[in-house]
Amino acid sequence: MIQNYPLEWLDSLISITLNPSKMYLRDLGKEDIQNLSEKAVIEVVHIQSELKNQVFALHKENQIRLLVQKYHSALVILLDTLDNYLKEPAFSMEEHGNIAGTLISCLDELLFFIETRYLNYLTLEERVPPTYLSVSRNEMKLKLNRLQKKLIADVADPSFTSIVLDNLYRFVHSKKTESITLRELLYRKELIQKLEQHGSEEKRTTLYNSLHELLVYMNYNSREYIYYFTKSIAEKINALETKAERIDSLHFHYKEFSQMQSHQSFVLYPEHENLKSILDNWFHQEIIYLEKTMHLPENVREIKKGNRQPLAVQEKIKVNLSADQLALILRACDEAQLMVSRSMSQVFKQIIPYVSTPLKDQLSYDAVRSKAYHAEDRDKEIAKKILEKLISKIDSY
Repeated sequence: MIQNYPLEWLDSLISITLNPSKMYLRDLGKEDIQNLSEKAVIEVVHIQSELKNQVFALHKENQIRLLVQKYHSALVILLDTLDNYLKEPAFSMEEHGNIAGTLISCLDELLFFIETRYLNYLTLEERVPPTYLSVSRNEMKLKLNRLQKKLIADVADPSFTSIVLDNLYRFVHSKKTESITLRELLYRKELIQKLEQHGSEEKRTTLYNSLHELLVYMNYNSREYIYYFTKSIAEKINALETKAERIDSLHFHYKEFSQMQSHQSFVLYPEHENLKSILDNWFHQEIIYLEKTMHLPENVREIKKGNRQPLAVQEKIKVNLSADQLALILRACDEAQLMVSRSMSQVFKQIIPYVSTPLKDQLSYDAVRSKAYHAEDRDKEIAKKILEKLISKIDSY
């Protein structure tokens, strides 16, 4: 059966009738433009109905995927075409600008229809057209402004909410347009929608608040959030008096964390490791460390408390690395047995107080050690380049 092309009328109107390089645009009167605008709005409903019918008539997944991607790409091209028209002198006329605005709204509505109804069939790495991106950013900005105060009031920790809100505001205010993918845009749209619903559902756990549950579900694998999450758990554990209590509490936190759901399709940074994998590894390492030191006497805890104050080292060695990169190298030295100590924690405890970085003079060995468990690709590359530089220097001797 030969299927018709639901976009035919819209395509012809945009590509031919409104093309400023052709003669048809000059022949359109105000009444013609008004009629075309009204018909375009009606046509959107017709296109949605036709697309649903075509998808329903197909039985194979690959056929549906091809059809959906084809229409999504065609709408993106038409939207970009209209965006280019608006730069032409002919569209400085009010009536021409008005019909272009109407058609942009129509195309935006159709794109939203496809992206919400047929998301699983889209290629998420496809770029977002500048016009569509601009419209989406404006809508997201309005929603963010509305939910900001409510979210801060619900969570009662501005440093926590800023981890999420700052990232979203950076996205909506960014001037970057050429390389934004559909995945990046839809992830943030989904996150804002979930934040709008925040607090309306009962918590599934007693240990983690609903914002933690949401960010784990959304695979929010930012460095800031990972550090905040691990730091907040570590502070709770370290406040307990006995090692048995700390191990028991950490196991309980780990069990509750393991039961959290995680979205299989969305991720904040696709190039980085999955959030649950990073945090799972952190829990695993912390549990191993506590269980290994279980045999040590309880008064060691008091010694550790005294050692948490920064040592009064007059002349520190400045290392031209970030704390994250330094943590990676020290962890590698420990696991490769280049440095031999009773634990990796001891390596950090003995070295970190005597070094500084270009950005920080006083470093906490506990904080640096925790960074070793959630390495980012950029830090790995820099650490490897430093080691390669050392090899090259040794070869030159």
